[in-house]
Amino acid sequence: MNRKARATLQDVAQLAGVSTATVSRALSRPDLVQEETLARVSDAIARLNYVPGGAARALASGKTLTIGAVVPTLDHAIFARAIQAMQTELAGNGYQLLVAAHDYAPAQEAAAVRAMLARGVDALMVVGADHLEETWALLTTASVPVVLSWSFDARLPAIGFDNEKAGRLIADHLLDLGHRRFGMISGFTHANDRARSRVAGVRAALAARGIELPSSCVVEAPFTLAGGRAGLAELMARATPPTAVVCGNDLLAAGALFEAQASGIAVPGALSVVGIDNLEVAAHLAPPLTTVHLPTTELGRTVARHLLARLRGEAQPQRVELPIELVIRRSATAPAISPALAREPS
Repeated sequence: MNRKARATLQDVAQLAGVSTATVSRALSRPDLVQEETLARVSDAIARLNYVPGGAARALASGKTLTIGAVVPTLDHAIFARAIQAMQTELAGNGYQLLVAAHDYAPAQEAAAVRAMLARGVDALMVVGADHLEETWALLTTASVPVVLSWSFDARLPAIGFDNEKAGRLIADHLLDLGHRRFGMISGFTHANDRARSRVAGVRAALAARGIELPSSCVVEAPFTLAGGRAGLAELMARATPPTAVVCGNDLLAAGALFEAQASGIAVPGALSVVGIDNLEVAAHLAPPLTTVHLPTTELGRTVARHLLARLRGEAQPQRVELPIELVIRRSATAPAISPALAREPS
């Protein structure tokens, strides 16, 4: 079965009645081509369904028109939402987004960063400030714009949130409600500065009021519903269970709510549960989740605009901290009686 031959640059030039150099210029620097000529070239491209080869276009323009993003995972809405916003903004400016996920594995992240740079991306985004020295060397010596996201580090421009403040905000709210017995379900803190900062923020808020959060009251678990369920089960099995549980993100908090329901623990009557992220599902849980809003869609959009501006040669701030805020719903209230004595009848 014969396949139709793919249109070439020469085919476009012949149909448009111009030279191949003019077609190349129309593709790479349309601002330098006369309007009437550009219209003829564009018409020829459309009629021939011509798709310029990436290597040829990169050679002509010095750009691949791709921007890379290396993220921990696409399995969580917080990253997927930011990536979607980033992709939309870049596509509107003629760029495509190339995404790699490393599943919180530092060595895989280093390989992904190296592959992105070798592929010739025009700019690169990475998440967080915890990286292998090999990765830091690649990032700080890259010949293309690089930006950190979600966290901050003086070695590179960064756009992110104050994750420690997020922990303080949510803990202060529980303290103001009258809670004094706390537990925390955190994501794994190894190679995750965001998780560590949120734990540190909770500890700082409690310490400011004379309350300690010992390591035995902090359970580390995968950022999953199952992780939240297992974390709550472990905390509630303690001789003196907490009256309030801070979760490192909303997914862990949702898992904790499910475990409380399965165990007959009334939330918020016997136990208050809070999260961080403000995922869409947080408002629809039973009860609706008190959490800290992180504007992840705005982060993705801001990262894209930052990199596009730097590619145009425009100076950008070294640090952009996006605002966060407490969102009060119904999963947290003043402590009542001991959770161990307030189980709902089965």
